[in-house]
Amino acid sequence: MRIAGVDGCPGGWIAVLRVPGGGHADIIRTARFEEIAALPDVAVIAVDMPIGLPDRIGPGGRGPEGALRPKLGGRQSAVFSVPSRAAVMAQDYRAACAAALATSDPPRKVSKQAFFLFPKIREIDALLRADPALWDRVFECHPEGAFAVMNDGPLATPKKVKSRPHPPGLDERRRLLAEVAGFDPAFLAARPSKGAGEDDLLDACACCWTAERILRGEALSHPAEPVADAFGIRMAILA
Repeated sequence: MRIAGVDGCPGGWIAVLRVPGGGHADIIRTARFEEIAALPDVAVIAVDMPIGLPDRIGPGGRGPEGALRPKLGGRQSAVFSVPSRAAVMAQDYRAACAAALATSDPPRKVSKQAFFLFPKIREIDALLRADPALWDRVFECHPEGAFAVMNDGPLATPKKVKSRPHPPGLDERRRLLAEVAGFDPAFLAARPSKGAGEDDLLDACACCWTAERILRGEALSHPAEPVADAFGIRMAILA
């Protein structure tokens, strides 16, 4: 059996798969998350995408984001605020903002960065609601949470500056993935196929490491006691 780490990318999704314990890793690029979830030999999938959508958002925001951010130091901005289910389901930005305002306390709109993630959030949400058997295989994670665990503390260097790759930050993440997660440095230096950036590959590797921690029962849950949304879907970021 293999484990998979998945990150969203401009071309859809990039997944890194390997057998627990390290060794050879494979890359899959696909337009549909469903193709990754359908792989028969993958025991755990850890994906950097919000899973579980509350009907209302309170002062502390969605629980997983609020629980993880304090662990990330200066990297807290990497964790987007996820609005209510009604806002995520809106197809139009103005409609999403209106829904978010009506279902949050205090009222808040939706950031453009979060809105651009909504199609991928809806894709995973629809898949999980249609097939509850996936709830034991598909888990939400966050690369910066994984790197903070690898590093025994938050990273000081961003992976991007002004939306462009930041070599010192990428090199720091490659070092951790090689030394702690056991990835081959040559694999980490590879350029993924068109439609994914080098930062997307490194994030997918970090998610893959989290998937192995989930399989071994070692992953940390944020919050420690997850709650479920109205459909019974778990809301927690694993790291």
